[in-house]
Amino acid sequence: MFFENAYFIIGTSYAGKSTMVRELAAKHHGIECGENYHDNYAGELDAGEFPCLTYTRDLEDWHDFIRRSPQEYKDWIDGAKRECEILEEPDPEKAMENYRQGLELICSQESYDELLHSGFSVIHRDENRTIEETLALAEKAFGLV
Repeated sequence: MFFENAYFIIGTSYAGKSTMVRELAAKHHGIECGENYHDNYAGELDAGEFPCLTYTRDLEDWHDFIRRSPQEYKDWIDGAKRECEILEEPDPEKAMENYRQGLELICSQESYDELLHSGFSVIHRDENRTIEETLALAEKAFGLV
């Protein structure tokens, strides 16, 4: 299958993929086809009733997300699980365990090494680099500049 003018960004969890897709689409008048489906519905939920499911919606920036303590992160995952039960998740314990196992596989050293040695351009996340600086690297990798 051939996709004309389609670009794919892959990587491990919390690598900044969604941010780069959003930024590239906005700057180059593209269409963002993201995989963070939950972002599409957060606006419909009341933060008072669903504080964990709407947590990312109200963040100032991603730093607030990653600076939580391990216990706060666990409490958020557990809270989201309980809120999903309200949304009629048939087996929330099984769903969350499946999610955790998926993250372990996706973020494994083997997966990281496979991406690193894939032959495609690799941009490592760097906390000292701005979004704009990373966007410039992505544009260069895709030949957009």
